[in-house]
Amino acid sequence: MPAGSIVCLALAAFGSGVSQRLNDALLPQLGAEFSVTLGQAAQVTSLFAIAYGLAQLFFGPLGDRYGKYRVVAWCSAACAISTLLCGLATDFTLLRLLRALSGITAAALIPLAMAWIGDVVRYEERQPVLARFLIGQILGVSAGVWMGGFAADHLSWRAPYLLLAALFAAIAFALFALNRRLPAQARATRRGSGSALGRIASDFGHVLAGRWARVVLVCVFLEGMLLYGPFAFLASHLHDAFGLSLSLAGTVVMLFGFGGFAFALGSQRLVAGLGEVGLAGWGGVVMAASLLLVGHAPAWEWAVPGCFGAGLGFYMLHNTLQVNATQMRPERRGAAVSAFASCFFLGQSAGVATAALLVERLGTAPVIAAGALGLLVLALAFARLRSHELRGAAAAS
Repeated sequence: MPAGSIVCLALAAFGSGVSQRLNDALLPQLGAEFSVTLGQAAQVTSLFAIAYGLAQLFFGPLGDRYGKYRVVAWCSAACAISTLLCGLATDFTLLRLLRALSGITAAALIPLAMAWIGDVVRYEERQPVLARFLIGQILGVSAGVWMGGFAADHLSWRAPYLLLAALFAAIAFALFALNRRLPAQARATRRGSGSALGRIASDFGHVLAGRWARVVLVCVFLEGMLLYGPFAFLASHLHDAFGLSLSLAGTVVMLFGFGGFAFALGSQRLVAGLGEVGLAGWGGVVMAASLLLVGHAPAWEWAVPGCFGAGLGFYMLHNTLQVNATQMRPERRGAAVSAFASCFFLGQSAGVATAALLVERLGTAPVIAAGALGLLVLALAFARLRSHELRGAAAAS
């Protein structure tokens, strides 16, 4: 592979991560700017996630047909345009529509990059490589929360959008340059017969036919719902409960990404020591305990290890789900990973919408606690199911 091919994909994932979480710490400022409630302001996050999730249904087959790396490059260029338009939005209705457009343009970046890695990296070596690739997304999530908080206190809410648009433009240029240098097998395409919609339906039908694929997709939907619903309100919780400035609250929540970064650095050792089952189960335990610490801490300083631990636990579970997603249907890997990402982000949108309703009635702390307990149950259930699946595969062989 050309030097930098995976690094550039990681940079695209970084931009996607920033775009996903950019508004979390901006919600109070957006509410004041456009005279809407905190729950209404959260629509800029939930609409992005809905559009992102639904668009997966089209980009996976497109990646298989036209080349995954090439489609990621074109979508990075489209992200530059849509993000720039968000920064120029003149009212809240337009901003919500443009955030949905941003979700569509960003939809291809991470899942098609993961699918491309699945195509070119052997399964035995894939989990550590995916973990290193996801450093981009992990740092993007952290940078997005921090940039939003800093802009809320010191700049206009438009400033981070303009900066992100310039970053996406640079990433697109680099991806196009590298795509021309990829070997033929890394630019392979699969052209089917029949109409485009017929091929899309066939691809996803093939993925959903597998029992284990359905298990993975349901689990990642619930993971996205139970984590990112409460997560969207972590910065607001620290701001309201402890009087932290939004920039400081965003900085604390940014440690979530550093927990993920710690996992990525130690992924090879963790995978070898715990295996898939141990990673999933212990990831749920660490994530739940950490979120409970953030939501019910007596002082804001407790949220520092809480946010770090939540990130570590989340990526232990999520990386295990991702590796399973790359192997659900190897012959339809683009569609399989896109279905995975679609379920993850539709889960996020459902989680943010549900959490927004509950926050206005119950407050942020009970919502964070409910998400933590749900994630614990989910992780332990997946670990048990995966253990049965591996035993069954061993017995069959």
